[in-house]
Amino acid sequence: MELRLVKNEEKYFDFIRQLRNDEENQSGFIDKVNITSEQQKNYMKKYKDNYFVCLQKQNPVGYIGVIEDDIRVCTEKHSKGKGIGFFMLSEIIKIYPEATAKILKDNVISLKLFQKCNFVIYDTDKNFFYLKK
Repeated sequence: MELRLVKNEEKYFDFIRQLRNDEENQSGFIDKVNITSEQQKNYMKKYKDNYFVCLQKQNPVGYIGVIEDDIRVCTEKHSKGKGIGFFMLSEIIKIYPEATAKILKDNVISLKLFQKCNFVIYDTDKNFFYLKK
């Protein structure tokens, strides 16, 4: 499987928005809202450089970003379970070695992904696990 992580560009903004808005993916996010194209453009004006897109051949299959040292990762549903999340997380930690994660306690898939990449739980509260490398 040929994967590579590329810098986010305007041509990927809508891909990221659609992936983020997918009902299946929203369950793993803290804020469960549908983002409009305009909201996405405004957000990306500020944070574009904090996001990367994973390409399989030339097709985007996921994204990963780090905002204020907090990692957010998402993979297309037909690409889940194929090592794409692991690849993105392994690559992003090379760029942001101090980055951490805040994962909803019922998001078992994300918890397993981070633990597979050697993140450990360093704190917890009523709703979240907090993980670091």
